[in-house]
Amino acid sequence: MRKVLRGVLSLAVLIGTVSATGASAGAATAAEPAAKQSSGSTSSSEDIKDRILAIPGMSLIEEKPYPGYRFFVLNYTQPVDHKHPSKGTFQQRITLLHKDTSRPTVFFTSGYNVSTNPSRSEPTQIIDGNQVSLEYRFFTPSRPAPADWSKLDIWQAASDQHRVFTALKKIYSENWLTTGGSKGGMTATYFERFYPKDMDGVVAYVAPNDVVNDEDSAYDRFFARVGTKECRDRLNGVQREALVRRAPLEKKFKAYAAENGLTFTTVGTLDKAYEAVVMDYVWAFWQYSLLADCDSIPADAPKATDQEIWDSVDGISGFSAYADQGLETYTPYYYQAGTQLGSPDIKQPWLGNLSRYGYQPPRTFVPRSIPMKFQPSAMRDIDSWVKNNARQMLYVYGENDPWGAEPFRLGKGARDSYVYTVPGGNHGSKVAGLVADEKAKATAAILRWAGVAPAAVEADPAKAKPLAKFDARLDVRDAELQRNRGTLRP
Repeated sequence: MRKVLRGVLSLAVLIGTVSATGASAGAATAAEPAAKQSSGSTSSSEDIKDRILAIPGMSLIEEKPYPGYRFFVLNYTQPVDHKHPSKGTFQQRITLLHKDTSRPTVFFTSGYNVSTNPSRSEPTQIIDGNQVSLEYRFFTPSRPAPADWSKLDIWQAASDQHRVFTALKKIYSENWLTTGGSKGGMTATYFERFYPKDMDGVVAYVAPNDVVNDEDSAYDRFFARVGTKECRDRLNGVQREALVRRAPLEKKFKAYAAENGLTFTTVGTLDKAYEAVVMDYVWAFWQYSLLADCDSIPADAPKATDQEIWDSVDGISGFSAYADQGLETYTPYYYQAGTQLGSPDIKQPWLGNLSRYGYQPPRTFVPRSIPMKFQPSAMRDIDSWVKNNARQMLYVYGENDPWGAEPFRLGKGARDSYVYTVPGGNHGSKVAGLVADEKAKATAAILRWAGVAPAAVEADPAKAKPLAKFDARLDVRDAELQRNRGTLRP
């Protein structure tokens, strides 16, 4: 629909991310009472839940009350293989934050599990709309049984999203935007590449773009200049000390693992798990923290106690990250990183010869029973498509986020698309953190793509602002940012 109407309806908008806030639930534009909410049906008394559950393959897990909305946790029957739909199905988990069928809808995915508590992405709050959130295939419980891992790829996942959109578009007929942060931003991009006629706009936050997996010098350049020299020296010093003191700290790690029931079958040894955590330390700091947080890093690492080094590494990287128990949830991510998405490798010259394993590849973090083979053409195709075909796509990056070292870039073929960077921003960067002019332009684009830009905004984008007020419970970005804390995952 978007591609057909784009030339005529150049003022249609949509966007997505999550927002932190301090207002109450009632601050959102009030929806009608549940019994009278618009259902898009000729019968005003028909309940929205009945319409949703009338979709073939859709079933209700639970409904949770939230003021001004209806919130549903659902299962949807999907083919394991969209190329051969007769060869088995699985149940994919979905949530739906329903406001009104007369409002636009945001399609959100984190690229991981879906939260079963109500929340709004930033674009949903900007356009004051509905939100459909999808759990990525193979993240439990949305995993086929038995699991044929060859059916976990970006095209199959985009096809999941296409089927959900096609089913729900009959109810939510207004404009749709797709959004997500990090791996979710990648997911939104891939969906647009494979199904470019579905969405009216794309808002992708902090989305990595690893076009050539074996070329990672951009990350080395990033770590040579990020922040300040004082902060870099502090971080490098602690990381180095953690390897210098490997023996006493691994003794502590062994006791920690025994106390918490941690095992290391997948990575192979406690030593490899320990080093993987330490090697992530500098990256994880910049991914999740801000320059101001450098004050919490020991200033003179060689003089710090073992406990101070342990606490700093554990607080930033997390010593349980590469235990079997920490890896299990994220097997689908590491599988994709090792088959299509690619993964970073950085030199970290300040460590000298202290590293025994270097940056360990995704294969290390996936059980050996699961076969993996890398497909170098997958990301090259995506990158080329975005450069030459991007339409109504917005990318937001953080200046100090390592994942932004290899970003998506727009080429001459892009139209009504933008790439913006939040000054000093980390992996939680969003539109709200942009400088004033870019914030207004991005917000106006989202409203325009969603088809809800007020006349004043159409005349002057500088007047653009979110249509719904912040809600302290719905607009929580920190929860998403912290989800992957402690490991090298986007």
